[in-house]
Amino acid sequence: LGMAAPAALQRSVVSPAGRHTASLIFLHGSGDTGQGARAWIKQILNQDMAFQHIKVIYPTAPARPYTPMKGAFSNVWFDRYKICNDCPEHIESIDAMCRGLTDLINDEVKNGIAKNRILIGGFSMGGGMAMHLAYRFHQDLAGVFALSSFLNKDSAVYQALKRNESALPELFQCHGTADELVLYSWGEETNKMLKSLGVSASLHTFPNLNHELNRTEIEKLKSWIVKKLPVEAPKAN
Repeated sequence: LGMAAPAALQRSVVSPAGRHTASLIFLHGSGDTGQGARAWIKQILNQDMAFQHIKVIYPTAPARPYTPMKGAFSNVWFDRYKICNDCPEHIESIDAMCRGLTDLINDEVKNGIAKNRILIGGFSMGGGMAMHLAYRFHQDLAGVFALSSFLNKDSAVYQALKRNESALPELFQCHGTADELVLYSWGEETNKMLKSLGVSASLHTFPNLNHELNRTEIEKLKSWIVKKLPVEAPKAN
């Protein structure tokens, strides 16, 4: 029978105010939706995270049985055996979703956006998913961001980077020290591992921040986004 092609992911889109020359894909945390992540950021900033030239795409993960919720259906990018950093990754579900998200990246490329003008990242599980997608399959993206995220100790990402020779997208990481769900130490360890494997990675620490986003963090992220995806000068004819 073969695998059925994955259905296109539902998405909420913030269009650029001016000419579209770059794209940003923001992956929500487990149990959320693209619309939910967009609304959350909008609530924090009192407006959409919007740019003159960058299209912001918030896809929604399809609902699937999620083991940490005793198999109940949830909008998650992949399954986990449990929420810890020293258990194996559920690699089949991660790889299946990498295929679906590759379709999303290819849609932007078909719209004339170069791979090095596309950023991908997300919150919590969304950031973990983005690191798998970029560092294993799309090393020519403009950059990756991971907010309150982590990779498991023997992640497939680390295995892929051990064999890697090419230039890698920069990583922008943020994590609250008071995070009780994804421990700060997990984020810190992920950052150290990726650095040791050749990734140019920054880690922005937020004292007293739990498993959540705040305004300072999103403003910092926005500045980094514009640095990685600057406005392109119009081409001379």
